[in-house]
Amino acid sequence: MIDITESAARRVSAIAQRQGKAPILRLAVDGGGCAGFQYRFGLAETVDPEDVTAIRDGVTLVVDPISLDLVRGCAVDFVESLGGAAFKVENPN
Repeated sequence: MIDITESAARRVSAIAQRQGKAPILRLAVDGGGCAGFQYRFGLAETVDPEDVTAIRDGVTLVVDPISLDLVRGCAVDFVESLGGAAFKVENPN
């Protein structure tokens, strides 16, 4: 349903280790408004029972059921370029 790339997993692991937290990345979709949908990322403390998960290299990506409808089939990547570095959702939809 969702995936996390090796690059994103490495980055989450590094951030979580630095902050002393579990390597759990939560992806949520904030909807509506003039800007349309926006992806929101953050380290999570726990995985809720209704969350959908993807695991790679010990890192867990979690998505709530409401956001899942908008990101089904997506992959979360971490990209670095001259413009900066950021998590990116590769959404085929």
